Amino acid sequence: MKTIAVFFGGRSVEHEVSVITGMQVIENLDKTKYDAVPVYVTKDGRFLGGESLKNFKTFKSSDFSGTYDVYFKADINDRKLYHKVEEKGGLFSKGGEREAVYADVDMVFTALHGTFGEDGSIQGYFDTLNIPYIGCSTLSAAVGMDKKIMKDVFRSHGIPVMNGEAFYRREWQEDKDRVRAAIEKIGYPVFVKPVNLGSSIGISKVKDASELDEAMDLACQYDRKILVEEAAENPREINCAVLGYAGDVITSALEEPLGWKDLLSFEDKYVSGNKKTGGSKEGNARNCPADVEDSLKKEIEELAKKAFTAIDACGTARIDFLVTESGTVVNEINTLPGSMGFYLWEPLGISFGELLDRVIEYGEVRAGERGENMYSYESNLFSKTGYGSKL
Repeated sequence: MKTIAVFFGGRSVEHEVSVITGMQVIENLDKTKYDAVPVYVTKDGRFLGGESLKNFKTFKSSDFSGTYDVYFKADINDRKLYHKVEEKGGLFSKGGEREAVYADVDMVFTALHGTFGEDGSIQGYFDTLNIPYIGCSTLSAAVGMDKKIMKDVFRSHGIPVMNGEAFYRREWQEDKDRVRAAIEKIGYPVFVKPVNLGSSIGISKVKDASELDEAMDLACQYDRKILVEEAAENPREINCAVLGYAGDVITSALEEPLGWKDLLSFEDKYVSGNKKTGGSKEGNARNCPADVEDSLKKEIEELAKKAFTAIDACGTARIDFLVTESGTVVNEINTLPGSMGFYLWEPLGISFGELLDRVIEYGEVRAGERGENMYSYESNLFSKTGYGSKL
C-alpha cells in the first residue's frame, strides 16, 4: 500500500477551496491501494498533521487541538514526515521531546490552489527534497499560473488568446497616465486581472475609463503584475479538462457554466448551490456535457490538448475557453482545478477514484523521468582555479 500525503490549505486567497478539494481527494482515494495522510498547510504556512484533519468538522469549527506540526528533513534520501512528541519525565528520567515518524511518504498529492501551491513554489520545494508529487512540474506549474507568460507561450504555439497587455503595480503607482493611455489603445471594455490568482478573485470588468482606477487598485492588492485584456461581448464559456502527460492525453466532457453575466465570481463558482463538500462540483449551474455542435466540440478538444502540451502539463488540468463572434480563444489553463474537475470525467465513465489513480500514475512517470537525469559532472576545476578567479 502506498502512502499518499495530501497537502491542502495553503497561503492563498483560495485557502478554503483547497481545503474542500483536499477533503474530497482523501475521501475518494482507493483505500485498498493508498493510505491517505492529511497535511494541512495553514494560512501562515505551517504544516500540520493529525487524524482529525480528515474530518471537515475540524475546519468548520477551527478546532485544531488534535493536530501538530510536521516537517520533512533536508535529506534527499529521506521522504519521511516527522513530528515532535512530548515525553513525561519519570522518577529517574527527565521529560522532553522525541522525534517520531508521522508518515513515510511515497507520493505527495498537492491539492493546493493558488499562490504557494499551484504556482511552482511547493513543487520546487518537493523537487529540492527529491519527493515525488502529482501534477505539473515546477516550471509548467509556474507558467500555467502566470496568465501573461501562459498566454505568451500559447501564442508561440499558435493557440488563440485575447489581446492584452501586462502592467506592474509599480508602473501604475508611479505613472497612472501612461498606463491609462496604454489601456485606452487596447480598447474598452476590458478585464483587469491579477496575473497569479484564480477563482475570479481581484478581477473586474471595466466598461470605460471612469471605472479603471478602482479596478487597477483592487488588482494591485493581490499581485505585483496585472493583466488587462480586451473583453469579448456576450461570449459563451466552455470548459474542457485534459488528462495525461507528454503528449499522451485525452479530453473530458465539455461543460458550459450557466446563469452568469460578464464574469463568474468566486461566489458563482463555489458558493451558489453548494452546501456540502462530499460531492460538490463547484457551486454554479452548468450544462455537462455542454450542448455544442460537433465542429466546435472537436475544435475545443484539439485546442485543449494543444494548450496542455504547450506548457508540458502533467496529470489533469482544466482549460477554459471563450466562444465569441470572431472565434474560439483560450481564456486560461487551470493546472489544479477545484475538486480536480472530477465531474467532467464522470460522463466518460471515469470515477473520481479512477481519476485520482491516473493522476498518481502520471506523477510517478514524471518522477521516474526526473530520476533518470544526471545532476553532477566530474571535473577538476578546484585544482585549476581559486575562488577569486573569473569564471
